[in-house]
Amino acid sequence: MSRDVVELRVHGVTGVRAEELLDHPVVVRVAGDRNAGFYRPRPGFGDTTGPGGVVIEAYQWRNLTVSTVARTLSLLFLLPFMFSNLAAWLRPPGGNGDTVKALCRVLGATITAIFVLSIIGVTLDLVGWQCVQYRPCTAGRGYLAWLDEFPIGPRMVVLAVFPAATIRVIWWVGKRSARSYEAFRSSYGSSGAPHGDRLDAPGFWSGETIVGRLRSIHVAIAYGTLDASALFALITLDHRPVGVALLAAAALLVAACVVLLCLPALSAPHTGWDWTRAVIRPLRVAVIAITVLTAGYALLPRPPVPRGGALPGFALSVNLVILGQAALLLALAVITVWQQRAAPPSARAFFRGLGAPVFGAVAAGLAATITAGLVYRVADILDRGDIPGPGHPPPPGSPPLDPPIAYRWEALGALFTVLLVTVVGLYAGRFSRRRRDRLAERISREDFPDAPPQAAGQVQTVRRAISRSRLAEQFSPLLIVYFVLSLLSLVFTALDLIEIGPTQLAQQVSGNRGTFVGLAAYLTDAGTISLGLIIIGLVLIGLLAYVSPEVRRAAGVLWDLGTFFPRTTHPFAPPCYAERAVPELARRVSALTREHKVVLSGHSHGSALAAAAILQLPPESLHRVALLTYGSPLRRLYGHLMPAYFGEDVLQEVGERVGWRWRNLWRNTDPISGAIFSTHHPGQAPAVGGPAGQVDVRLRDPRAVTVPPMDTVPPPIEAHWPYHTDPHYTDVVIELADYLDREDPADGGRTAPR
Repeated sequence: MSRDVVELRVHGVTGVRAEELLDHPVVVRVAGDRNAGFYRPRPGFGDTTGPGGVVIEAYQWRNLTVSTVARTLSLLFLLPFMFSNLAAWLRPPGGNGDTVKALCRVLGATITAIFVLSIIGVTLDLVGWQCVQYRPCTAGRGYLAWLDEFPIGPRMVVLAVFPAATIRVIWWVGKRSARSYEAFRSSYGSSGAPHGDRLDAPGFWSGETIVGRLRSIHVAIAYGTLDASALFALITLDHRPVGVALLAAAALLVAACVVLLCLPALSAPHTGWDWTRAVIRPLRVAVIAITVLTAGYALLPRPPVPRGGALPGFALSVNLVILGQAALLLALAVITVWQQRAAPPSARAFFRGLGAPVFGAVAAGLAATITAGLVYRVADILDRGDIPGPGHPPPPGSPPLDPPIAYRWEALGALFTVLLVTVVGLYAGRFSRRRRDRLAERISREDFPDAPPQAAGQVQTVRRAISRSRLAEQFSPLLIVYFVLSLLSLVFTALDLIEIGPTQLAQQVSGNRGTFVGLAAYLTDAGTISLGLIIIGLVLIGLLAYVSPEVRRAAGVLWDLGTFFPRTTHPFAPPCYAERAVPELARRVSALTREHKVVLSGHSHGSALAAAAILQLPPESLHRVALLTYGSPLRRLYGHLMPAYFGEDVLQEVGERVGWRWRNLWRNTDPISGAIFSTHHPGQAPAVGGPAGQVDVRLRDPRAVTVPPMDTVPPPIEAHWPYHTDPHYTDVVIELADYLDREDPADGGRTAPR
């Protein structure tokens, strides 16, 4: 017999299908579409109700992010953009976040610029300026030899088509991807939100307008970088005033874009006149005008290019962008640490509030790895496998292909960063093992005090599972070490400004000792090789995602978590699926509450979607809603990584909105989830008072360490999945349904269950 309660289940990242989530072989879609739909057991195929006779329904959103060829390939190239967008959401609580977001947006712009510069380095520098004018480089390469017929100006116009076309393709992909999720309209959200930087703000999950403006600004920066690079090089040949004027216009265009990125209107909807809206159209006109005039200027006659040397100004541009990244990351670290110190102790993240600069450093590091690797590999191909460098002079007659020294520092920095972070990670895991093992032994002894001797092996397996599940908290030093090394790597590229590379520095420091110079040369070579290996590794991961479920699941987790928040920092990041999932979930719950009561049930990352949907529900629906989370990372991971959006105050707000009709199931063996308010075990007093202390319910895992009479093996360690098959899950659903049945709508849903 069914009851007037609907349990709406929401899966987590790389989620299961509706059939498995509902534990029913045949389901039917009752709302939504094939990308994200709501499913129920199909009548006539067995029991269609859940625990206690409640109606069960599943929200399957997995197809919004499910693995496809486009997604896997784009993941390889969009990772730096994705991490730069994610960095802005990892700020500490306190303040409105406009400063952190502005710095992250400018950092994202430098990543766009560094990608454009890498394509310029390949086309205009290595091919157009260095290779074409040397016969040994074009010998046997008909696809390059024809460029020698063009003077330098027209040649650069022809080669500039490639970076210009790449910018256009990225713009088109970004605009097209916005139609998938960001155009989903939502009318929900608390009208009392002071601004749009809260999960309950009406416009929080509607980023289409902001993304469109960001896209225009980044495209302008990309074309401005391309125009300035070409103009600077051509001015060194003819010194025409018109070229200087165009260069000044291109530089002014890029500077104006940086100013626009710092405006608060790009963080969230604000009152008053929106400067960004007023200047976007003139900005587009300026981009077209400067680019067309630059092409026309390039076609003018001028002296030929002198032999030898790289594209003038290119190395300087790379250095300025990299040093700008270092300054931005340092500013982010200072601001986030200051904000973290001002926050209450309960809101402080476990790695000292460095989420924004750390993930910003990850974005900058990945961008440097991909771009430096691209330039070096092309130089290697053009130079027929023998790139000249310190200690490696080019063979007679070969072109002196010379990537900027900054890329050598990036290669050496990437090598040392990877090695030292790996060593620190291994040390952190080993150093914490004794403490984790003691905790695991205590928990297993409390859970299985009467375990017989024959179950000793299974008890030891449980202890190892509990110990491994505590590893996540041990790696906070790893993030800080990575940030410091990445910052030093960026700062050392400044030596390129005085033309000092790793080997030249080794000569000066060691007094020109051959051993140290040779070691520096070998390490630099190893670094450049490692750049190519990292890129190859990313490609292999993309290919393995189609044949290995484990690799596909790990890549899917990274993708789903990285694209959860809206694109308010970088428009070329993958689109935000939550801009459809959260409003759609809130709309469905609101519709159901008109006729039913709802237990909103979220597993793992689905609990974040459920909590965000609760904060978007209209007040008249809340008194008919209860919340069930299980395997939830809301406090253990998200509360630490994103304290401004999933901190204790936000979680308290979620509990208050549902009248504390909230239960959270967690296991000690689960490496992802944990308690939200209190880690107390059954029979112990909660660590916090009031209704929040009743939210968390710990499940013993496994249920036993001995073989049941009707079984042949001990119960498995279930860890993170499944939860809905546990008998305690059934009890909690019935408990919440009973609360909803007993609740008097007249009290506004504020009676906390006891």
